[in-house]
Amino acid sequence: MGALDDARSHLIKAEEFLAAASANLTAERFNAATSDAVVSGINSKDAICLKLTGRTAKTDNHHSAVAELKGSGREGADLAPTLDRLLKLKTRSQYQTISVARSDAENAARWAEKLEDGARRIIGA
Repeated sequence: MGALDDARSHLIKAEEFLAAASANLTAERFNAATSDAVVSGINSKDAICLKLTGRTAKTDNHHSAVAELKGSGREGADLAPTLDRLLKLKTRSQYQTISVARSDAENAARWAEKLEDGARRIIGA
């Protein structure tokens, strides 16, 4: 598979996790909704970077992911602040005992949707 095929595969995953985030939000499972939104956003970042640069890094370092998106070109740089906001909720939704509030989960889903829309537009899907 080439970079474009990989980008499309990441976009499909982004869409799947965004749908799960929406379902979890409706069911008032705010930690799960936020976690799914984060995974969707990361997959959107991967899709964008693969389309624009032909590569993407696999790292757990959130700052690196934002920097990678920012460095992928103007279109990616425009979405980097959205990814940054979304990734700030990852630790709370997945690891901390403090739960994510409804408003934060709603924001996370909205940010993931913005990233997924951007990826879809950039890939031309």
